[in-house]
Amino acid sequence: MVRVLLILFFILSSSGIVRCARDDGNDDHGFVRSLDPKLLNLKKEKLSHFRLYWHDIMSGNNATSISVVRSSNTSMTGFGTINVIDDPLTLGPELSSKAVGRAQGFYTLSSQEEIGLLMSMNFAFTQGKYNGSTITILGRNAVFNKMREMPVIGGAGCSGSPEATFRQELIHLT
Repeated sequence: MVRVLLILFFILSSSGIVRCARDDGNDDHGFVRSLDPKLLNLKKEKLSHFRLYWHDIMSGNNATSISVVRSSNTSMTGFGTINVIDDPLTLGPELSSKAVGRAQGFYTLSSQEEIGLLMSMNFAFTQGKYNGSTITILGRNAVFNKMREMPVIGGAGCSGSPEATFRQELIHLT
């Protein structure tokens, strides 16, 4: 069963609120917008809301997720498997929509009870105001939960130390 799951192409909608120090006054980049801190009872910090689509392609000629360590046990969850990723981040759910960056890092199948991942990755932005900026995410990803949250632990460019939560919603599995 785990092999079938690892060969799936899935699209995830990702969003998060990130506090950034850099501001050029133009926040209309299609995937990020400014938020009014007063609405969240916050003071002068700059808030940005990112909404983008993350495409993890696990098979075929253009795979963006490669298994580098295969589990040596017979666990149905793939416990012990490690994949390296270089996944496109796009404005829309279609892989052909405008690319705004890459999700680069790795994940480990780290649960013996369910399909749960430990993910470590950077969202490296290549377009707009945040071109050259990264957001670093590290946390547990319970794959089949419709909504997941992982902590943003750092970043560069937009802020050396953003405070954020990364929310991920499963959109489609094929």
